[in-house]
Amino acid sequence: MTDADSLRSELIRWYEADHRAYPWRETDDPYPILVSEVMSQQTQLDRVVEPWRAFIEEWPTVEALAAADRSEVVGFWTDHSLGYNNRAKYLHEAARQIRDEHDGSFPRTPEGLQELMGVGPYTANAVASFAFNDGDAVVDTNVKRVLYRVFEAVHDADDPDYESVANALMPAGESRVWNNAIMELGGIACGKTPRCEEAGCPWREWCHAYQTGDFTAPDVPTQPDFEGSRRQMRGRIVSVLREYDRLALDELGPRVRIDYAPDGEYGRAWLRGLLSDLESDGLVSTAETDDGTVARLRR
Repeated sequence: MTDADSLRSELIRWYEADHRAYPWRETDDPYPILVSEVMSQQTQLDRVVEPWRAFIEEWPTVEALAAADRSEVVGFWTDHSLGYNNRAKYLHEAARQIRDEHDGSFPRTPEGLQELMGVGPYTANAVASFAFNDGDAVVDTNVKRVLYRVFEAVHDADDPDYESVANALMPAGESRVWNNAIMELGGIACGKTPRCEEAGCPWREWCHAYQTGDFTAPDVPTQPDFEGSRRQMRGRIVSVLREYDRLALDELGPRVRIDYAPDGEYGRAWLRGLLSDLESDGLVSTAETDDGTVARLRR
């Protein structure tokens, strides 16, 4: 790799001189770092700060989260529009695993962290990197964009091996600062619309895109529309049941959609489908009574 030592030193110097100050970057405690990683999935970091602060204030330790009522954790997630409720459920379950199976201590390696509920390879590696300085190179959309633009060989490859390139570039034993730095580069200087000069990109001297003017990059996945989505409706069900505890279908339906009609497109069959999803996730239970199907949150 061309002048890798200079690439490394210039990026770290750039990052340490000035970077966005997120509170989870000021700690090596794995618990708040895990919370930030789960919250920031497909969400801009700036939008995570206030919910993160509120979550840590409500449940300041992994033990506090493990002892919490799951419906309250899911309700917090819904109230703060943090995306799929499964993430809250899995985060809560992971806290209980740490308490019950690991004596309250986090696993320290990516492999160990992946044993926690809902923690995939990316999140496990990020927590291992930022909490324990013991991870591989993090490869997210921003990092792929940087590598694609900087290195001609990556740009020209039919199927770029981003992980190998990223790991070859990362200095040994410095996953914490390195992964923060290269993700910051992608978020600040090398976005969809590059800000090379304005952000003082430290890699301009070596960057294929900067030298050629070709700033194409891999497609960035887009989040499905939230308004009117099944995800939004599931969140509303959770919110309503937090308020009313238990409701029959025809009492619940109008509180979820104003155009609910028992036999219509958005009627009992549609509502039962949403409740079935939430039952599978362990968030809601239903029972058949003399008044028909009744739904309530699981406690």
